[in-house]
Amino acid sequence: MNLKFSLIICTYQRPDAIMKLMETVGCQSRYMDEIIIVDGSTDNETSVLFRAGGERSRTESKIPNLQYYKVLKEHRGLTKQRNYGIDRVTEDIDIVCFLDDDVILQPDYFQKLLETYKKHPEAIGVGGYITNEVTWEPSKKNNPADLHHFYFDGYRRRESSRYKLRRKLGLIQKTAPGNYPAFGHGRSISFFPPSGKIYEVNHLMGGVSSFPKYILDKHKFSEYFEGYGLYEDAHFTLGLSKIGKLYVNTAAQLEHHHNPQGRPNLYHYGIMVTRNGWFVWHTFNPSPTFKETTKWWLISILLTAIRFLNIFTTKDAAGSFREFLGRTVGLFSLLFNKPKE
Repeated sequence: MNLKFSLIICTYQRPDAIMKLMETVGCQSRYMDEIIIVDGSTDNETSVLFRAGGERSRTESKIPNLQYYKVLKEHRGLTKQRNYGIDRVTEDIDIVCFLDDDVILQPDYFQKLLETYKKHPEAIGVGGYITNEVTWEPSKKNNPADLHHFYFDGYRRRESSRYKLRRKLGLIQKTAPGNYPAFGHGRSISFFPPSGKIYEVNHLMGGVSSFPKYILDKHKFSEYFEGYGLYEDAHFTLGLSKIGKLYVNTAAQLEHHHNPQGRPNLYHYGIMVTRNGWFVWHTFNPSPTFKETTKWWLISILLTAIRFLNIFTTKDAAGSFREFLGRTVGLFSLLFNKPKE
């Protein structure tokens, strides 16, 4: 029996990006039983595309199974919009999928994603795989002493300066990518190669994720993460990993084209990196040891220092300075005002 699935897309101020996404949604080998767009935009550029004048627009009527919602201020923000969409999923849906509004899908994306649930019926979450952010090359050898590359499962990619420094300082995780260590700051899903394999993880990227509906009926995204919602996906899925298994299917492929519209300024982004990062870490590990705590702080300070150096090594000196300042303010704020749910 085919699984019935719903797609929820939360969008904010990105009419061009979401229309490019919808073109690839319409070309899927497995089409959705339901599409829910939750629009938090403060203007009407997106609503004109999907529902002009309160009636079904020409665009909306061409997309089967589409429901479009323009939400008010009290429901605006990534986690609030996701929860709003979840509440409107029909009862007979088996799997609920989430996509960011600035991704482009391969034609078999949903087919591969749903196949994961058939191969792993115990799964309580499955994520897709972004192909355009990292360049991998096949590598038969695995050379742990090579600081310039990261090796995994027959592939290698160039190692960034931050990870080179962490390896030299003994601040690197020893677990596989996608598995959050006790001191936080783990290697993300992007450190899995395009092998076509399915990997077990303990967190997923929210913008390319899916979950059984019965899970979402019991667990909602935390509204602590206001607006842009940085790390809200890690917070949600790390919590789920304590009750069941999560997987990433690297054969379920898509591209992520980071759209600058709707993003916070770099000063506020820097604050969110440190404060939201601390909150996620303490949610996952509420009683860290002294060693784990020391590692979290050392890595956070190291990453802030690297952002300071970027002022002199990148073209966007002003942006690097603003993010450095935000990270610094965020770190100092943790000393006297720690985040609370």
